[in-house]
Amino acid sequence: MGFCHLLLLANVLLTSWFSTAKGEVSLCDFPKIRHGILYDKNRYEPFSPVFSGKILYYSCEYNFASPSNSFWTRITCTEAGWSPTPKCLRLCFFPFVENGHSTSSGQTHVEGDIVQIVCNQGYHLQNNQSTITCAEGGWSIPPKCISTKMCSKSDIEIDNGFFSESDLTYVVNKTTQYRCKQGYITTNGEASGSITCLQNGWSAQPSCIKSCDVPVFENTKSKNNSTWFKLNDKLDYECHVGYENKYKHTKGSITCTHEGWSDKPSCYEIECSIPILDPSLVVYPKKEKYTIGDLLKFSCRPGHRVGPDSVQCYQFGWSPSFPTCKGQVRSCDQHPELLNGKMKGSKKVEYSHGEVVEYDCKPKFLLKGPSKIECVDGKWTTLPICVEEERTCKDIPELQHGSVKFSVPPYHHGDSVEFTCAETFTMIGQGTVSCISGRWTQLPQCVATDQLEKCQASRLVVVVANKPEKGEFNHNSSISYKCRGKQKYGYSICINGRWDPELTCTRIEKISCPPPPQIPNAQVIETTVKYLDGEKVSVLCQDNYLTHDPEEMICKDGRWQSLPRCIAKIPCSQPPKIEHGSIKLPRSSEERRDAIESSSYEHGTTISYVCDDGFRISEENGVTCHMGKWSSPPRCIDPTGKCGPPPAIDNGDITSFPLPVYAPLSSVEYKCQSFYKMQGSKNITCRNGEWSEPPKCLHACVLTEEVMGRQNIILKWIENRKIYIQSGDYVEFECKTGYQKAQGSPEFRTKCIDGHISYPICSK
Repeated sequence: MGFCHLLLLANVLLTSWFSTAKGEVSLCDFPKIRHGILYDKNRYEPFSPVFSGKILYYSCEYNFASPSNSFWTRITCTEAGWSPTPKCLRLCFFPFVENGHSTSSGQTHVEGDIVQIVCNQGYHLQNNQSTITCAEGGWSIPPKCISTKMCSKSDIEIDNGFFSESDLTYVVNKTTQYRCKQGYITTNGEASGSITCLQNGWSAQPSCIKSCDVPVFENTKSKNNSTWFKLNDKLDYECHVGYENKYKHTKGSITCTHEGWSDKPSCYEIECSIPILDPSLVVYPKKEKYTIGDLLKFSCRPGHRVGPDSVQCYQFGWSPSFPTCKGQVRSCDQHPELLNGKMKGSKKVEYSHGEVVEYDCKPKFLLKGPSKIECVDGKWTTLPICVEEERTCKDIPELQHGSVKFSVPPYHHGDSVEFTCAETFTMIGQGTVSCISGRWTQLPQCVATDQLEKCQASRLVVVVANKPEKGEFNHNSSISYKCRGKQKYGYSICINGRWDPELTCTRIEKISCPPPPQIPNAQVIETTVKYLDGEKVSVLCQDNYLTHDPEEMICKDGRWQSLPRCIAKIPCSQPPKIEHGSIKLPRSSEERRDAIESSSYEHGTTISYVCDDGFRISEENGVTCHMGKWSSPPRCIDPTGKCGPPPAIDNGDITSFPLPVYAPLSSVEYKCQSFYKMQGSKNITCRNGEWSEPPKCLHACVLTEEVMGRQNIILKWIENRKIYIQSGDYVEFECKTGYQKAQGSPEFRTKCIDGHISYPICSK
């Protein structure tokens, strides 16, 4: 016989003895508490019933509480039974009433409590009741006021569309769906939409409008990424490089009409035709058709060529102009002087036909146009221009393991600085770095001397000087070499594992480009000089035009690429008006009259503002016209330092009555609504006519039994029955009995962040 059975037998015998020896003794049945948990239940239950005077403790489940609202409630067995009667009462949280109000909003009620609700006009509680009761299962009916109004589909007509649902009437806040016919869309670009029944009727009139799908682009592109277009929408497109539309333009636009797109966004390859030329001029290659990028080369049968030896086909035609053939050509006098520039090399008294002179600009000036001019039949080609470069370079970049010799800013175009490496490091690259058009040229490297790499000699070459035994050359070693079967020598230096120039036995001829083209709307370039691969030419646009995209073209693979564009400067209309201020007019009466009467302002124009008496400019006092648009205007603020009403915040307000004007250094205090937590200072101050940063009211997190049930979790600590968790507070969960933490689940201890909380997940 087990020990428990012995104890039970002893309890029965002892009870019988007390009954016969001292009269009848009161006993209490073991308590069964709905929604309650008895402390140490397994220990006491086998000895049921219990004697009078026995004391037990019980606790209630989540969302329930004892009448004393204690975590552990004490009960005693008496002649009348358990005292107090053990029971767990439902806790019902009363929220804010939708479409109504109640004095109980935000409070927690106990099972049996009755709450009065007043609905707004046009709304009522379910079953037309005026009260709701906290029952064991929660509120007797939802604490929500519903509308008494209905909406009818008969009030709606949908052109080019139809309703998706069969219901004819809808209550307030009920939504119905509709669809558009093929080829039509909603104003939001969707095939279907929805409308909602509101207190004053339907939320909107359904609309199905004509639409156009994305067209098929042929050799074109568009910056518009839309997938649909409504009636009368315009779509701009641009042809690929080397293509044009049927109107001979590189840009175009099409419109969405009732019949679809007004045109096809198609472009065709641009062709260059050859005019009738001098019979003495030999042209090659000869083709039936020439497209963008094609080259033409020229030579003369008898006589001298006057003009370029090659031209290139561009989208604006052949450039430069075709040459001619001439029997006799003249020489040129001394080369012209370049303002703010100088000639490279030595001067000559006379230059023969075909001779070239190269120029460079002085520091702080930038060369625009071809850097070389050529003597062509007694005349020099177009002289370049040196323009002042206003862009300066920022601080000198840092060189790892190196330093720069002393220099003083500002750093103008053409200025140079010199770097040195630390004692145990060797410099790789140019030690002099220059400021070119606002940017520093590439920095050298400082490599640890003991880590410099060696160079290997190629098997294709025969090294004839200072060849090491292992065939490896140290950094900075120079060699002279020749290729097998060749007599000519080459020279190279080992720079940290690489030969400069590269050892090669293949003869590489530098590819040259035709003379640079005449860009439309750019300053005239008349040159016949060829340029080598990698060389660049900078372009200067004509007055009233602006350089767009790159400022210089580059010779690459025998053709000019990355051509700049000169686009027309777009004027601006009247500058924006500002509150408490006006445009500052010139002093002279004539300039003042012109400014008042002007309706257009050139690109680059700057206009200043002045503030009315009692106000001052808050930032920069002017606006600048840039390609048809004015920059952001300044503001005129009170100098007196006074402020207007304090800024409003969501879910909170100031604690005092708002005033129209506040004196300098005035302060106001904010307070958040119930269950919202304040972030930031609760006080703001008026300084220099502006309020300091107001606080924010962060949302609380609402713990719902629905979500916890779905995630198979409960609150870990029974005494924490809070439904609302303030932002920033932590809450801890645990799995229901028989469940365990699911893989990838968030942590059980989680933080409420502005109304959002990550619930953990438990599974079987």
